[in-house]
Amino acid sequence: MATITAADVNKLRTMTGAGMMDCKKALVEAEGDFDLAIENLRKKGQKVAANRSDRESTEGAAIAVVNADKTAGVAITLNCETDFVGMNESFVKMATEMANLALKFNTKEEFLAADFNGMTVANKLIEQTGVIGEKLQINTFEKLEGAFIGSYIHSGNKIATLVSLSAAVEGAEEVARNIAMQAAAMSPIALNEEGVDAVTIEKEIEIAKDLLRQEGKPEAMLDNIAKGKLARFFKDNTLVNQDYIKDNKLSVANYVKSLDKDLIVTGFKRAALG
Repeated sequence: MATITAADVNKLRTMTGAGMMDCKKALVEAEGDFDLAIENLRKKGQKVAANRSDRESTEGAAIAVVNADKTAGVAITLNCETDFVGMNESFVKMATEMANLALKFNTKEEFLAADFNGMTVANKLIEQTGVIGEKLQINTFEKLEGAFIGSYIHSGNKIATLVSLSAAVEGAEEVARNIAMQAAAMSPIALNEEGVDAVTIEKEIEIAKDLLRQEGKPEAMLDNIAKGKLARFFKDNTLVNQDYIKDNKLSVANYVKSLDKDLIVTGFKRAALG
């Protein structure tokens, strides 16, 4: 039988993130073979993942990161089952490392197939499911590119947002962060009116008309009044038309233009737990 030292156990723990006892057991079973020990940990994770496949994973960590030149960002959620795990420092660290890796890819599928410390991201999630004992998965993957990208992570890592601006002007970082904070707090459904899908618009018009009929408004007046209510819907639910949360005398669009008259918000992404 191979001699398993504390240094061996610590090395496997560093490689996998698994607990000390799990690492020691895996090395003993593998008779000191590190590759086999890692495979054993992964197999354990597969068994746990299969047993917990029907569990809800609505807790975890939402992370947003931006590249060095502020032209691309990604927001992901690494989901688990309990808030206790989601708030753990090592879990948030792993989520952040994964988000930084995700920056290199354009789709969730590419990201899950990417190498993460010697195994794919997908296999790392399976392995850590065995280590932690909870179902882990990447629920959200949002990529955003633009002339200038800002980010915001809400306290407790529950919501992460990205915002793109049309130019990297002086002061863009503060403005982009403020708008990203707005997107986190106000949960807009689209950037502007053009971004709202036709089904949603039709539904809002019908809801408005039904309410007006209940109020006894004449049928001939319904279309015009409903258009006014739709305009209000756009104001409340599209990012650039919302009242700016730090100064409700300004819309978000006007706040951005207060920095530079030609500056506009060109996009946003929002990743949230739940």
